[in-house]
Amino acid sequence: MILNFISFILWFSIWSALRRPINTQDIILGVLVSGFVTFMTADLSRSLDDKKSSKKRSLFGILTKAVYLSYYVVIFLWECIKANIDVAFRVLHPSLPIRPGTIKIKTALKSDIGLTFLANSLTLTPGNTTIDVDKAAGVLYVHRLVIKDGGSGAIPVAVKFEKILKKVFD
Repeated sequence: MILNFISFILWFSIWSALRRPINTQDIILGVLVSGFVTFMTADLSRSLDDKKSSKKRSLFGILTKAVYLSYYVVIFLWECIKANIDVAFRVLHPSLPIRPGTIKIKTALKSDIGLTFLANSLTLTPGNTTIDVDKAAGVLYVHRLVIKDGGSGAIPVAVKFEKILKKVFD
């Protein structure tokens, strides 16, 4: 319940920050939209809870995960900007190598939501497309624009994303 309340406050804050100048209609619509988004993402809030532990959720644990998730968003945006520049540079300079291929990435993430975040983050980063996720084996298959070092299964950005997502979802 506390996660849903925090989620509602977060969504309403985002809504309020994007609507300027704010009036009564915006507040009413913001409450409705924030309530709807909170309802639709309630399973995400529940998955943030450590189900394997019999310990009660603490506010500190929730805030720690929220901080790591915020940090993740910043890192993701930075990596996305760098990847956009790289892909644009390769398009504008045809002499740069493009060696497409598919690689297999082993991941330690176990939760559905953690794997989904990692797969979607890699797909949203230009130059990568997640083709398949094998949860049982803990493997993601990613098509890359440029394969380096003979197609090794280590993408630096995936390792960086995984470290942060592990602290949030697993």
